[in-house]
Amino acid sequence: VPIVLIIAQLGLVIYLSGWIQKMSASLATGVFMLYSGLTGLTFSFIFLVYTSSSIASAFLTTAGTFAAMSFYGYTTKKDLTSWGSFLFMGLIGIIIASVVNMFIQSEAIYWVTTYAGVLIFVGLTAYDTQRIKNMNIIGNEGTEEDTKE
Repeated sequence: VPIVLIIAQLGLVIYLSGWIQKMSASLATGVFMLYSGLTGLTFSFIFLVYTSSSIASAFLTTAGTFAAMSFYGYTTKKDLTSWGSFLFMGLIGIIIASVVNMFIQSEAIYWVTTYAGVLIFVGLTAYDTQRIKNMNIIGNEGTEEDTKE
C-alpha cells in the first residue's frame, strides 16, 4: 500500500506541475487537498513502521545537510549552472536503476543507487539554491530589493 501511495503522489505532482496554470482556482484547491490527503496517508505509514527516534535522526541529518548545501549554493562564487544537466541525468539514472532493482533485487545496485542518490541530491540542492538566488536577482533588477544584495 505505501508504494501505491507514493506513486499516486508522484503522479499527482506531475499532473499539477503541468496543468496548474490552466486550472480554475477551485479545481487547483481540490487537487491540492487530494495531494495533502495522500501525503498524510503516506506519512502515517512511515510513523507506523519506524520509531520516532529513527525518524527524528533521519530528519535532523537531512535538514542539516540541506541547510549546509543551500548555504554553499547561496554563497559560493563558483557558477553551478553546468552541474544541472549532469545531476538531472544522474537522477533519471537512479530512478531507472531503482525500478529495475525492484525486480532483480540486487544488494549492490541498492547501495550504489543509495550513495549516488545522496551525492546527486546534495548537488541538486546547491545547484537549485544558486539558481533561485540568481532568478531573484534578475527579477529584482532596478528595484529596492536589488540594492539589498
